[in-house]
Amino acid sequence: MNEPRALVEHFFRHEFGRLVAVLTKSLGVRRLDLVEDVVQTALVQALETWARRGVPEDPASWLYRTARNLAIDALRREQTHARALPHFADEAERQTAPPETYFADEIGDEPLRLLFVCCHEEVPAESRVAFALRTLCGFSTAEIARGLLTTEANVQKRIERARDRLRDLDVDFEAPAAPQLRARMDAVLSVIYLLFSQGCHATHADVPIRRDLCDEARRLAKMLADQSVGDVPAVHALLALMYLHAARFDARVTLDGGIVLFEQQDRSTWNWNDVREGVAWLARSAAGDELTRYHVEAGIAWEHCRAATFADTDWRRIAELYDTLDRIAPSPIHALNRAVAEAYLHGPQAGLDHLAAVVPENVPARYPGWYAVIGEFHFRLGQHSAAERAWREALRWTSASTDQEFLQHRLADCRRFVGLAVVPNS
Repeated sequence: MNEPRALVEHFFRHEFGRLVAVLTKSLGVRRLDLVEDVVQTALVQALETWARRGVPEDPASWLYRTARNLAIDALRREQTHARALPHFADEAERQTAPPETYFADEIGDEPLRLLFVCCHEEVPAESRVAFALRTLCGFSTAEIARGLLTTEANVQKRIERARDRLRDLDVDFEAPAAPQLRARMDAVLSVIYLLFSQGCHATHADVPIRRDLCDEARRLAKMLADQSVGDVPAVHALLALMYLHAARFDARVTLDGGIVLFEQQDRSTWNWNDVREGVAWLARSAAGDELTRYHVEAGIAWEHCRAATFADTDWRRIAELYDTLDRIAPSPIHALNRAVAEAYLHGPQAGLDHLAAVVPENVPARYPGWYAVIGEFHFRLGQHSAAERAWREALRWTSASTDQEFLQHRLADCRRFVGLAVVPNS
């Protein structure tokens, strides 16, 4: 990948939400469609211009100026918005880079401010997270659909409902009152959690881990924890699970970017500073009586971190924690992970039996991880034809190149036993 393209993709993830937030502050939430359009156009222009002329000395400022000028041009073409133009144009003339502005006494970060706007309590609950992931994080509908275990059509409908509702409400960009911030906290944490999850298991990338997404999720959560409204156990627990997962990133990937199975990971490569940071946040999360999914998931991550070797893993405790997690936040993915723990406790057939007990309508039809785990269970039982069928189904729904390569290797393992040719993913 050439340098300009790689840099534009980097800035798309790092600057998209920030540019949207800064321009929305000036133009208002009602013009989010315009803001997103000009930011996307600025990124496209960067790809074209930087390839011809080279990367500018300050790429972030270049993107901001370009998006700002595109917004001014668009407003000039809209007579109905003529009154908004003088203020915005005058303000823009004084700025050459995204301004540093802050929430009054609450949140000192504009992307985080916009995240709370996107999670407005008057927006339908099912739409808030999808809309925030699209608007602030720049995720595609396919990425959001995978993260929310739903269809792209459903995601698009949720986003449109959120846009329509915010437009009707004509909300501003000022700091919500503390009760409103608290009312929106669950949705805000869901967005940060899904941002981190997408980074941990990148579904539309050439690498298995998107560390930039994970770092941004941790940055937002730490900034939230620094404020009185966010200095609460749920935020502390979310930070704990993110640090404990991030500590193991280096062990999950080979030097050439391949996926390493958990039992084969080199624990000497773990980042023990991250482990210590995660444990500190986990201790803070124990205050009060609140038990959230983030507490339980952080507890599971800690069980993995505290095991000196893979053989020392307390799978019985992990299975118990997944049972608790499924009671707090039911999900077929929790059932899948519970089956993995069951397989390590009692063998792969026990894992298959656990998955067979999941109600059919709850099985995520297009989630490749479901079929990848089933394939692994069958393979370890010596049922190679069944493993091959499951892994082909996983491959059918996989778009990440690293996942495709991993599954092709597993299919090649099956081929050695059953003599079936591996068909390339189409």
